[in-house]
Amino acid sequence: MNRLYVSIFLLLSLGSVKAQTHIPPDSIRAKMQWFADAKLGIFIHWGIYSVKGTDESWAFYNNKISWKDYMDQMKGFTASKYNPEAWASLIAESGARYAVLTTKHHDGVALWDTKTRHYDVVDNTPARRDLLSPFYAALRKKGVRAGAYFSLIDWSHPDYPGFRKDSTRYKIADDPARWQRFRDFLQAQLKEVGQLVNPDLWWFDGDWEHDAGEWESEKIRRDILARNPGAIINGRLAGYGDYETPEQNFPVTRPRYNWWELCMTINNNWGFQYTDTNWKTPYEVITIFADAVSNGGNLLLDIGPMQDGSIPEQQVLVLKELGAWNRKHGEAVFGSRAGIPLGHFYGPTTLSADSTKLYLFLPGKQTGDVVVKGLDNSIKSITVLGEGTKLSHKVVGKISWSSVPGLVYINVPDKVQDRYMTVLRLELDKPVRLYRGKGGFE
Repeated sequence: MNRLYVSIFLLLSLGSVKAQTHIPPDSIRAKMQWFADAKLGIFIHWGIYSVKGTDESWAFYNNKISWKDYMDQMKGFTASKYNPEAWASLIAESGARYAVLTTKHHDGVALWDTKTRHYDVVDNTPARRDLLSPFYAALRKKGVRAGAYFSLIDWSHPDYPGFRKDSTRYKIADDPARWQRFRDFLQAQLKEVGQLVNPDLWWFDGDWEHDAGEWESEKIRRDILARNPGAIINGRLAGYGDYETPEQNFPVTRPRYNWWELCMTINNNWGFQYTDTNWKTPYEVITIFADAVSNGGNLLLDIGPMQDGSIPEQQVLVLKELGAWNRKHGEAVFGSRAGIPLGHFYGPTTLSADSTKLYLFLPGKQTGDVVVKGLDNSIKSITVLGEGTKLSHKVVGKISWSSVPGLVYINVPDKVQDRYMTVLRLELDKPVRLYRGKGGFE
């Protein structure tokens, strides 16, 4: 991942922002529909950095470890317990509709058998095999969309230019032919991944080091769509992506983008690290997920397998608990739309596709009265989702001669509570309509 993106959600490339601030053509909206409905993806950071548990690529960039010692981890990357079918089953069990695997990080080590005469797990590690093809095949058998992370930058390639102030490598202006050799290499690897797995989604990273012209972003997008017209591209292609990707920190106001995705780790790091035990709990992940969906976005939740391909039990636990919650409450999540604006209800909300059902998310085993303000609808019924209990409601403050709606109070008994987050389904008489006035004689 690009650490420069951490907690700077608003500092996005101008090209991507411009692409997201107008109403897109119907053809783009149709292509993006599966992504908009998917809500949950699983990110997988797996590479040689899991051998010593170092920062993925950034360990040598930030001088925590020498480049040689970092690359020596290739000797210990075995993938001896790698079970792509088990990975795909766990991902499907979580409820995720897509998964994104790091085909190559900034360190330049490819997880497939590249023919570009560069580092890969087939020729340079004990794994000795292509790790991409079986995983993507297993995903598709489970009906999960295939996403491929790909780092544009390659800090190990001899033709990549200087990327640090203390670098002794060349500058593009001084040797454009050398830069073109790197771009040819980059295009060749992109073609290999495209032909090998034909991703439904491309998740680029590293675009901050060069502009769209230097990266040939337009050509990259054109070539991807020529191979697969339905492919989706994330917003880290220097302005040529389809959706935005805030990282780690959740935006506190609803993003003004057509499509967006929060990428977040289960602990503090993307790849496996022995010393990082700050695991997020299932409750924390579920509430973060609900917030993302309520605000019209997706969650791309990261796991970091160990060097042998086994997934730490804490990560397995979170995915299984998230899956159990999704099976119970999926109606309010998958295929839903962003909920009502903040202030109408103190918590996350979503709407059905036709806006005739309003879903209220109650974190922390909330009991007693919850209130909805400004709901200018009649409520036909209220049901505890996945549990079935019918609840009653009371309208308070409605004056017969005023058009201002009253306050809706709903009593939630303790016995109906979900262990993590309860969801109420309000069936409305018509598509949701909200009062947004100032109150008084209206």
